[in-house]
Amino acid sequence: MKLNRIFISSILLCSLWFNSVLKAQTITVLQQDKPTSIRGLSVVDDNTAWISGSKGYIAKTNDGGKTWDWQQIKGYEKSDFRDIEAFNDKEAVIMSSGTPSLILKTVDGGQTWHEKYRKTDTTYFLDAMDFADNLHGYILGDPINNKFLLLETKDGGETWNESNNAPNALPGEASFAASGTCLRVSDKEAIYIVSGGSNARLISLQPHNNQWQYSNLPLTHEKSSEGAFSISIGQNTGIIVGGDYASDKKTDSVATILAVHPVLTFTPSQTGPAGFQSSVEHIKSGMFLSTGTPGSNITTNGGQTWKQIDSTSFNVCRRAKHGKLVLLAGNSGKIAVLKL
Repeated sequence: MKLNRIFISSILLCSLWFNSVLKAQTITVLQQDKPTSIRGLSVVDDNTAWISGSKGYIAKTNDGGKTWDWQQIKGYEKSDFRDIEAFNDKEAVIMSSGTPSLILKTVDGGQTWHEKYRKTDTTYFLDAMDFADNLHGYILGDPINNKFLLLETKDGGETWNESNNAPNALPGEASFAASGTCLRVSDKEAIYIVSGGSNARLISLQPHNNQWQYSNLPLTHEKSSEGAFSISIGQNTGIIVGGDYASDKKTDSVATILAVHPVLTFTPSQTGPAGFQSSVEHIKSGMFLSTGTPGSNITTNGGQTWKQIDSTSFNVCRRAKHGKLVLLAGNSGKIAVLKL
């Protein structure tokens, strides 16, 4: 009897601790009411971050998100900058997804932007961008002739070339330009791509290996609005999220746990996020944040169970490359911070 009481007490204490950890996470809106939909977000450190959005808008903060310097880039007022990669407070690269497909770069904090890539062919649609380091990066685009478009730079975004080793695509398969996180490149130059539509897959390329690996994901798919939207890799463990943006309240098959070593394996979450999620980010050991139009969710046990912490709609969430700052962004110029 005494042992049972001790056991029950231990369970209650663990439950109270877990709930207190989740209650400690809050999201606070910093900016909103701007005429742009933000999907590009790059957090450099605890002070500097950049965002990019529709109608040619970008913004930068140097004080951790308290204030933002906004601009609509002249001559690119119709561009939809779906992703941005910032290296510091002076240097950043942005990509526009529509026609023409564009890549621009600044080295003076956004005072001037220089065009580094332009494609007027309507078959080109850019989805996401990521860098292994300040020089070596990739941009993923929709499939052309049954192959994903993969652009590569080795000089920090000054020049871009189509990769000779682009992954294969199945009919009706594509990636989503929803948050710039359907493509991830590790600092060891492993490449991870998630897809949706007719198939939901993880497409990966490990360092020093020219053979792409293709893995089916236990996420909802088949319709053009369904599939895997985002991936984030932690310490040998990752999370992939998605769902159906056309029915964003559906909670079935919206998240899976990815084990990277020794082989790729997938385990659906026991309790998933509350609906469709367009972005996921590793925060710290065992903790991931995901967000989407139905709100934001957090897991503290590596994706096994999730808890909704906010019902505000966002498109993207990102953590500082060098620091702890975590920001979110979405429609109407909305920018928020996760407080741990």
